[in-house]
Amino acid sequence: MRALQRGMTLVELLVAMSIGLIVTLVLSSLLVTGENHKRTTTSTNDAEQTGNYVLYALDRALRGAGSALVQSTLPSDRGVLGCKLNVAGILPRATAFPAPFATAFLAGATNNLRVAPLLIGKSQSDGGSDVLVVMGGSGAAGGVPRPVNGSGTSTSLVLQNAVGFTANDIALVSQSGTTDCLLEEIQSVATPTLTLGGTYYTANGTATDLGTLAASTSTYVTPLGNAQANNVQFQLIGVGTDNILYSYDLLQNQLKVQGTGTDSSQAIADGVIQLNALYGLQNAATPGVLDHWASPDVSPYDINTVMTTPAIMESIIAVHVAVVVRGEYYDKKIVSPATLTIFSGYTNGAASLSQTVNLDDTSRHYRYRVFEFTVPLRNMLLVAGGT
Repeated sequence: MRALQRGMTLVELLVAMSIGLIVTLVLSSLLVTGENHKRTTTSTNDAEQTGNYVLYALDRALRGAGSALVQSTLPSDRGVLGCKLNVAGILPRATAFPAPFATAFLAGATNNLRVAPLLIGKSQSDGGSDVLVVMGGSGAAGGVPRPVNGSGTSTSLVLQNAVGFTANDIALVSQSGTTDCLLEEIQSVATPTLTLGGTYYTANGTATDLGTLAASTSTYVTPLGNAQANNVQFQLIGVGTDNILYSYDLLQNQLKVQGTGTDSSQAIADGVIQLNALYGLQNAATPGVLDHWASPDVSPYDINTVMTTPAIMESIIAVHVAVVVRGEYYDKKIVSPATLTIFSGYTNGAASLSQTVNLDDTSRHYRYRVFEFTVPLRNMLLVAGGT
């Protein structure tokens, strides 16, 4: 009884406090370690999810490249590929595109943009990544071009057959040997005449007006899609200085037709620090068979040469894309290497196409994931005779 009633001695108190402190430190260390592990795992999972979503979005866009356009190359050229796109005061553009395409894209010469299923602007986004230019549609009757009969005017096109056309459809008016092609919106249809008007009515190009094209039997009308359905894809894709992947609608459909939004780029995903791509080229002796790869900074595969040379466009049957995604969690320690490698093992002949992404010391406190994938361009395979 006396032992139970006796107070704790100083030595016993110190021992008890020491044990308690050790237990507290151990528990705190476990909690901190567990929380760091959780944050690291969550950040890595977020990067994985972002990368997977970016792959899905890019794959969806790239697979449709050239839809409703490439049919114009068969059986003979109708002047679509490589023509200067004219769209009702929207294109050619007199001012810079919105960020992240404002400074380096086409070296600021935005009025030079031509029609092509796929273009890669090497390091031409504001963030220093590549810019993908993807063009395609979902036209009536598979986008097959229709000849005009030469009796049209500056507000109408007279075809041999207007079946499949409807109000608000978008069509591309072109002629082999001319610089311009004109994007037109159909206001009404009275077979075989298409009356033009609306948002995308384009009376004049930089060198050719609609009246001249409508009066020539060498002119073709290629259906691309419908303005109200917003199923014509003419877009830019690139990374901004804020590590966000953006797309920009060259036709400004949301603003001009739907009446919502502004003339600005739309965010696809954040945490993207790099986007690069390579052209996949067919074997000249075996059309439709992927033979080798080409970097978009080497002639003749630089963007200015590709977009003005239909033969080069038609040789591109695939694209290989690399995306570098950063996790959100900042670690106190350096957790990433100074460089990341993309396109490892890809060559053009004996020349290696591998590239490095350099990370500064601050950036190395984050974790990164590199995603690479190849997309076959099914519409270009159709042109090439591939399967």
